[in-house]
Amino acid sequence: MNNRLKVLRAERNWSQQDLADRLEVSRQSVNAIETGKYDPSLPLAFRIADTFDMTIEQIFQRN
Repeated sequence: MNNRLKVLRAERNWSQQDLADRLEVSRQSVNAIETGKYDPSLPLAFRIADTFDMTIEQIFQRN
């Protein structure tokens, strides 16, 4: 699954750790999602979308 997480995070000048703290996950989890090594659970995807005030579909796209 492709995602815009890195771009959205950079637009806000957030580090991976900043985003991880907001999502209550590890920095390694944020890195794994950004690099496509891990697809987030649905509850986590909703938290990510809420954090950026976007829909899941605006952040994540199928390959």
